[in-house]
Amino acid sequence: MKHLLTLLFTFSLVSSAFSADKKSIVMIAGKPSHGPGQHEHNAGIQLLKKCLEQGAADQVDIKFHLNGEWPSQAELSGADTVVIYSDGGGGHPALQEDRLAQLDKEMKRGCGFLTLHYAVEPTIEKGNKEFIDWMGGAFEINWSVNPHWDANFKEFPAHPITEGVKPFSTNDEWYFYMRFRKGMKGVTPILSDVAPDSTMDRPDGHHGGNPAVRESVKNKEKQHVAWACERADGGRGFGFTGGHYHQGWANNDQRKLVLNAILWTAKTKVPADGVASIVTEEDMKANLDLKPGQGLPEKAKKGK
Repeated sequence: MKHLLTLLFTFSLVSSAFSADKKSIVMIAGKPSHGPGQHEHNAGIQLLKKCLEQGAADQVDIKFHLNGEWPSQAELSGADTVVIYSDGGGGHPALQEDRLAQLDKEMKRGCGFLTLHYAVEPTIEKGNKEFIDWMGGAFEINWSVNPHWDANFKEFPAHPITEGVKPFSTNDEWYFYMRFRKGMKGVTPILSDVAPDSTMDRPDGHHGGNPAVRESVKNKEKQHVAWACERADGGRGFGFTGGHYHQGWANNDQRKLVLNAILWTAKTKVPADGVASIVTEEDMKANLDLKPGQGLPEKAKKGK
């Protein structure tokens, strides 16, 4: 009996030490928006969490928050990286109350910062400077654009985020022409492609176009739609502009790239073949927001 207790005690110590080595991932999903299968922040965050636990369970401890709920300061203070998948602009969850200041405190100690799709867009007045500092770039109105187009990613830089990722193509609302750090200091483009002329079909506006981006597209310059950065404080950032369509997460390479990025921003090793995960049709249907046409009656759209 004494020998058994000794073994159990030893196992407990080893388990505690092992757990202490895990990186803390804090994931924040925004409130529901858009139509069925679009901006599925809650389902997307839970799917990415499940996939991370499939391929990197021994490396991460994940806490997640849904419907725009914000983590406590105590939880943020222990985070190795913060992942936000939400709407952006003035309704961005990170721009409410004193949350930018909360995040800034964690960034200064080297916490990672990763945003998905619309969450790459703060406002010029609030968050623009911080987001560019924390992840190397951000969507800026009257500069960046958000068209839907088929992007074809044929080659990738040698970077931990691209481990095991094969060329892939998806149709998405791939934002581009980000406001990056001056001289791209510390920034590595991860996904890039030449945007077709059709991306400039809309008139100039906050999100539709401007002379600078039109000239860039006309000149067939590669547009960066995902990027990584390393900060002077030791922290790491990643921006990913895809993710408008929930179905995009069924693409093994798109999903693997983002899972790799989460590990990288948390400063833990990315597997040589990337984070392995399997997604079923049932997984893709799980946790979808109730919307008209998606579990919520059409009449609910009219408030009846």
